[in-house]
Amino acid sequence: MGILKLINSDIKAVLKNDPAAKSTIDVIINHMPFHTILMHRLMHPLYRAGIPILPRFIMNLSKVWSGAEIHPGAKIGLGFFIDHGAATVIGETAEIGNNCIIFHNVTLGGTGKHDGKRHPTLGNNVLVGTGATLLGPITIGNNVKIGAETFVIMKDIPSNCTVVGVPGKIVWLDGKKANKELKTAKFNA
Repeated sequence: MGILKLINSDIKAVLKNDPAAKSTIDVIINHMPFHTILMHRLMHPLYRAGIPILPRFIMNLSKVWSGAEIHPGAKIGLGFFIDHGAATVIGETAEIGNNCIIFHNVTLGGTGKHDGKRHPTLGNNVLVGTGATLLGPITIGNNVKIGAETFVIMKDIPSNCTVVGVPGKIVWLDGKKANKELKTAKFNA
């Protein structure tokens, strides 16, 4: 997929999800989390080509600028939106599907106990609320909402649900009220 298509989809995501964004030029100039997403779009191909130092350096500068830390190795789909970048962390092996929204102070991190794939995978149309922490090589299904301050470690989340709390619990599943514990994911730890 072309970089320009990805960037254009990100601009559209900002315009759709941020009422303060008034125009494309406003997004390009003033939306600081978009700046980090833009830098990621430009640095990710270099990182994948085996040039790790420059992309990491540029992403570190971008983190200082916007407060959002995205490792250049993370894979991010179309239409990605971060609302307020402060303290957002997206790890190296994280994968994010299309049309995902992440609020500030979200961590898609590792546990320090895994090799290889260490960070979460988000499906399409996932919303992660402020302060949520998702740790380990877990899989989050499509059309999932994760509430603010929710904590999920080493537990997969199925599609079409809402998860809240510490530890995270499914409260809505397939449009119906639920009260389900998350099952521990199987890993090669």
